[in-house]
Amino acid sequence: MPTKAPTIVRDIMSRDCYRVTANTSVTTLAEGLALHRLPGVPVVDKSDHLIGFISEQDVMGKVLQSAYLNDEPPLVRDLMRNEVLSVSPNKSITDLAQEMLGNKPKVYPVVEQERLVGIVTRRDVLTAIVRMRHK
Repeated sequence: MPTKAPTIVRDIMSRDCYRVTANTSVTTLAEGLALHRLPGVPVVDKSDHLIGFISEQDVMGKVLQSAYLNDEPPLVRDLMRNEVLSVSPNKSITDLAQEMLGNKPKVYPVVEQERLVGIVTRRDVLTAIVRMRHK
């Protein structure tokens, strides 16, 4: 029996995603980004409410500066963006793909009832569209 092609974000999102808090050090964040091979991650509070987003581009200069000067690394709160493009888990994959054409984030937090429930990447969406086309 053929499997149904994914049609909404919930079908393709990563549920157990890497996330950080505002009090995470930038060095710890950089290690996590490298380990999880992500270009950026959501920033959450203790209740998993989305409060920001931080990318490898946001931290690269600070990590380099901290290593070079042997300084204490800054915290995520000092560099994160507070305005975040997020998506609903019920959003159509094709609608999200259309939005991605005009917006630049490579990772979108997936939010339901103000809580982070996962992430979806451009690669996830592209893979889903290819699979939809071949069904």
